[in-house]
Amino acid sequence: MLVDIHTHLDHADFAKDLDKVIDRAKKAGLKTIITNGINPETNRISLKLAEKYDVVRVALGIYPIEALASEAQSGEYPIDTKQFDVDAEIEFIRQNKDRIIAVGECGLDFKFSDAKESQIFVFKKMIKLAEQLNKPIIVHSRKAELECIETLEQFKAKTILHCFSGKVSLIKRARDNGWFFSVPANVVFSQQFQRLVEEVPLSQLFTETDAPYLGPVRGERNEPANVAETIKKIAEIKQMDTKEVENNIYMNYQKMFL
Repeated sequence: MLVDIHTHLDHADFAKDLDKVIDRAKKAGLKTIITNGINPETNRISLKLAEKYDVVRVALGIYPIEALASEAQSGEYPIDTKQFDVDAEIEFIRQNKDRIIAVGECGLDFKFSDAKESQIFVFKKMIKLAEQLNKPIIVHSRKAELECIETLEQFKAKTILHCFSGKVSLIKRARDNGWFFSVPANVVFSQQFQRLVEEVPLSQLFTETDAPYLGPVRGERNEPANVAETIKKIAEIKQMDTKEVENNIYMNYQKMFL
């Protein structure tokens, strides 16, 4: 009963073998894979993927626009980043509310962009949308963890912090707010995510891959099947049985998303 609540199946790295990737995920025990859109192009691709694959669910979002442009330019995420109307895309997400399971990926990224005010402006729009649709929001917070928390605290959205890399005091602050965290497969070697698992109760954890990024083996493409490795590491840290961890995280999924 495994779940990957944050992945990017639209990514060019999956263009040639996505059928096999999905098949491996199913064989590994994945019941749900939530592919996250980040702009108009990937939002529409994500909806089509959910129509094709029965285990795929969709989160539609608007990733920090200026940061995405920088990432695309650097080659980190090969994607078309032409300008678009934010409000029109929010309306598109609203119109497809019955086809999605969450709002995301959205948030703040000050690593690739210093356009802080415009990012926060769009982020607030996305949080309001999640509240209005009564959907969880999947939050990106790179080099902007404090600002993300301060912004989210102005609202009451059902919050999931994806790949949260903030310091321990911020982990505790978000935890005490009752928010959730999703743990990627590189937790097998990442001290940051291992510490997060130590500090956060299992009742507030999800598994994710952020595939094709953050795999359990450095330098290798990540994919949803690797959620199994995350489960093993969480079980080791929590000193629990892997099946118990798996069942608890699936219960978290049912409570948050279904």
